[in-house]
Amino acid sequence: MTHDQIPQLDDARTKEARLVEWLRAQGSIAIGYSGGVDSTYLAAVAVATLGADHVVAIVGRSASYPASQWTMARRVARQIGLAIVEIDTDELNDPRYAANPTNRCYFCKTELWTRLVPVAHERGVTVVADGSNADDAHDFRPGTRAGQEHGVVSPLAMFTLTKSEIRERSRHHGLPTWEQPSSPCLSSRIPYGTPVTVGRLKRVERAEAALRRLGIQGDLRVRHFGEVARVELNRAELPRWSASPMRERLEAAVMQSGYARAEIDPDGFRSGALNQLALARGASLSRD
Repeated sequence: MTHDQIPQLDDARTKEARLVEWLRAQGSIAIGYSGGVDSTYLAAVAVATLGADHVVAIVGRSASYPASQWTMARRVARQIGLAIVEIDTDELNDPRYAANPTNRCYFCKTELWTRLVPVAHERGVTVVADGSNADDAHDFRPGTRAGQEHGVVSPLAMFTLTKSEIRERSRHHGLPTWEQPSSPCLSSRIPYGTPVTVGRLKRVERAEAALRRLGIQGDLRVRHFGEVARVELNRAELPRWSASPMRERLEAAVMQSGYARAEIDPDGFRSGALNQLALARGASLSRD
């Protein structure tokens, strides 16, 4: 996090204090927990406020959920005293999801909340929350509507906590996720219109894991374009891995993961790159 990304601490503390007050008023809460920056912060504050017995963290597991993130989710949960409930989701067998339309996330989140909300209610918890933050309102997030349809609330967004503020407060609380790169589902690496299959998801996951083993740090995406993998790197990493001999090592690791060719995107990592590609091709980013 650079100096100009660090928020005003008093403002972030005030927002967190309001979040704590809101949590106390709820008494108990169920959280859709992924082990990412946002849901981990929300879970940690909830446990500190309500006690672990009054917080239910539910993970939806499927082929689109990276194994590395699940490992981190469990490790952090142990650190903060959070018990996890794991459920299986089956969005890949929904042909609407598998077709990979621009509103794919709506069908994914519909599957998730259809399974997760009843689990929370069975445990006597009526308030179900996700980790959406204030910045998400400015992005294309068709899954938000699915949460609204199932009565899911977004307290981080409600109290206008931004991603940078969440990272700062996470660092303050000693959470290892404070500097963790964002890691959306693996399906986000596949261009809209290219069907989502378990094989494609596994190939992307293998390639990204291989690149992490090489020592690549920060934001990383392997975008799937058939037999070609387009690799997006953090801007700080881009010069090093774009030149020999590191470039050859990167390409070899990706090809050993099942791709015929690897390309390094010269523009580096940028969130929503496939949304930009879809718009360039004339697609409509519909939330419906």
